[in-house]
Amino acid sequence: MKISTKGRYSVRLMIDLATNGTQGFVLLKDVARRQQISEKYLGHLVPLLKNAGLISATRGAKGGFTLLRDPREVTLKDIISAVEGPICLVDCVDDKASCKKSADCAARDVWDEATRKIIQIFDGYTLDQLVQEQKKKQGVDNYAI
Repeated sequence: MKISTKGRYSVRLMIDLATNGTQGFVLLKDVARRQQISEKYLGHLVPLLKNAGLISATRGAKGGFTLLRDPREVTLKDIISAVEGPICLVDCVDDKASCKKSADCAARDVWDEATRKIIQIFDGYTLDQLVQEQKKKQGVDNYAI
């Protein structure tokens, strides 16, 4: 399994919104600049994240993008699934009928276990945790006086 650019950039977009959207809406051009990702490319990710109920968009001079859910409630699985589709290593894990050998295939059991573990790991990381890890990596203090 390989997470595509779409998946990786969506995670970066969500981290940026969680980090910079605490005071209101965030402009896509600002996310693009900070994340060094094309604004046009980010524009292709927005509808996927909106359809998944993760972000909201408001047009106008004071518009922009914002998270719809608390970062503590959004998981890495939510983000990846929104843009990549279901997390599954092989089709037969989600749909036994996709392969006539599913019932007696030992490898399918391994694919199933690996898929479940990946989902468990992705479900174990919240957007808030990713924001905190990003701040640590950038040397940003997480306390206020």
